[in-house]
Amino acid sequence: MTAGQTAAYEELMPVYGLEYEKQKLDLAQLFGNQNPVVLEIGFGMGASLAEQATKNPDKNFFGIEVHRPGVGSLLARIKEPGATNVRVIAHDAIEVLEHMISDASLDKVQLFFPDRWPKKRHHKRRIVKSDFVQQLRTKLKNGGIFHMATDWENYAEHMLGVMQAESGWQNLSENNDYVPRPDDRPVTKFQARGERLGHGVWDLMFTKTEG
Repeated sequence: MTAGQTAAYEELMPVYGLEYEKQKLDLAQLFGNQNPVVLEIGFGMGASLAEQATKNPDKNFFGIEVHRPGVGSLLARIKEPGATNVRVIAHDAIEVLEHMISDASLDKVQLFFPDRWPKKRHHKRRIVKSDFVQQLRTKLKNGGIFHMATDWENYAEHMLGVMQAESGWQNLSENNDYVPRPDDRPVTKFQARGERLGHGVWDLMFTKTEG
């Protein structure tokens, strides 16, 4: 961690951070309002999440990230604008979902540029797989959205295949594949650099259907 990340982590985790515990959260109580809750899994260095939170004070953003430098970076980013609609936890996302997030409590889940695990023998380590998708579905409200993005075409195809094989989801793509980047997903420096180098980016959005 850099000095700035360390300082932000130590100063602001008591304000914005949560400790992992096997107890369901009351999200309305946690944020102090009934606004929609957006959960971002693996927010990296926090650039996208900080921008979204700052631009959308009418929504609550709950970020999960295991790497403390990323958590410190996010906290440093939201300090100056004074965003109050962010909460963060530095812990494994699967355990947080299972033990801390109540069923049908989320309006949106974001998974942007997850670890690609490009080698075929490592594909089983990719987070987007059947049991994860089923777990997410229980945590979303009916009509809630699961938004994914990747700059790795093979992973995009993998995500699409997993989602198409699961019941209870509707693809928001008109062609039943990918959607244009929505305005509410900021373009990070990482993505902009990739695009300058000719890398593609694929967005997928699915909504939870009833039943």
